[in-house]
Amino acid sequence: MPWETVIGLEVHLQLATRSKIFSGSSTAFGAEPNTQASAVDLAMPGMLPVLNEQAVRYAVMFGVGIGAHIGKRSVFDRKNYFYPDLPKGYQISQFQDPIVGCGEFEVQLENGSTHRIGITRAHLEEDAGKSLHEDFHGQSGIDLNRAGTPLLEIVSEPDIRSAEEAVAYLKALHSLVTYLGISDGNMAEGSMRCDINISLRPQGSETLGTRAEIKNVNSFRFVEKAIHHEFNRQSDILDNGGTVVQETRLYDADRDETRSMRSKEVANDYRYFPEPDLLPIVIDEAYIESIRESLPELPRQKRERFVTQYGLSTYDAGVLSASRALADYFETVAEQSGDAKIAANWVQGELLGQLNRDDLALEQSPVSATDLAGLIARILDNSISGKIAKQVFEAMCAGEGDADTIIDARGLKQVSDSSELEAMVDEVIANNAAQVEQYLAADDAKRKKLTGFFVGQIMKLSRGQANPKMVNELLQQKLV
Repeated sequence: MPWETVIGLEVHLQLATRSKIFSGSSTAFGAEPNTQASAVDLAMPGMLPVLNEQAVRYAVMFGVGIGAHIGKRSVFDRKNYFYPDLPKGYQISQFQDPIVGCGEFEVQLENGSTHRIGITRAHLEEDAGKSLHEDFHGQSGIDLNRAGTPLLEIVSEPDIRSAEEAVAYLKALHSLVTYLGISDGNMAEGSMRCDINISLRPQGSETLGTRAEIKNVNSFRFVEKAIHHEFNRQSDILDNGGTVVQETRLYDADRDETRSMRSKEVANDYRYFPEPDLLPIVIDEAYIESIRESLPELPRQKRERFVTQYGLSTYDAGVLSASRALADYFETVAEQSGDAKIAANWVQGELLGQLNRDDLALEQSPVSATDLAGLIARILDNSISGKIAKQVFEAMCAGEGDADTIIDARGLKQVSDSSELEAMVDEVIANNAAQVEQYLAADDAKRKKLTGFFVGQIMKLSRGQANPKMVNELLQQKLV
């Protein structure tokens, strides 16, 4: 039977505050275990939580950024459950009255089409600690540094129908939150984690199937692989007349499989009740408007501007606006070189290709935006050809200096002197009489191929430095 995949995602986003959501403890990554957990984080007797206003502000920024409903009055609740790394025995979260309500989020797929995904809610909560299993020889260690770290949990509607859409949604979400500056989105460090809710139903059916939840997937690639695996697992069960069990599962990247962790809880199991130690969050329209006015240009707006201002394709604009750092880099190159389309090609092609091969982030690029603009300027003024420019770029990546330094040091400047080129053309024509005869006797299609021969000979003579455009023009004049 053909099955339709129904996916909803819960994204846990660590907010970029310097201290925790209810205490002054640091949120810095990489500290020694259990050195950043205070008595407040552990709910020691007599300790009371104090709300971090910056976390509230970041949550509202997200809500405004996606055009969602902002709750003027939101309430914290206690979510009661036992984990070894949850020292309180409960988690402070939001249930009935979240700070961000319904909204919509547009994502762009690789084929250029767009898809709108509903946002059910986004609520503030604290993180739990972390269980450590690797270094304790059959036992588990507990690191409480993350306890109390501020999270924004973003819950989507079950509007996603494929792994491709899920990854596109996560990438778009990552782009938005980093543009806003509310999170670094570093999935390797746990700043952005994803729970995947996935079920199957017969094609054309409107009834939702039984879902499984895959917990804490921390990379785009693993999200894609986990969805593919879970689809195969559930479809095999259903095709064989079995029943999918509602449960929480773990994705094992080493084995590329999901496996059962525990039965899936429902809301009533958590015994939610209003947090007695925290007052409701009350904000007014003026607060929301002040945040709206302070927002930077967001990815969608930047993408649309790149299309209209620079004449880029929707796809190219989408790639270049995916991160704020990349968009800024491209704009610097485009403005300083004077040619946005060539700048877009070089940034997407040579630059990103080199960074991927070297496994470097844009911030670690050995070629600055100004230096890349300088290289493109040398192409535009015919100092070097596009082919030679790639050699220069490789040398720039190797740390040999800027484009002008490398061109001068290696003697790569393109020959554009008409008299010098004419002498070369005359020499090649004189030394290749047989090919000239073939050219004169050939039709237009064959002449194009034979022209390539003459160009190649001139390039050899000039050690690749002849201006190819001028060479072609001179050949057309003389091969008559």
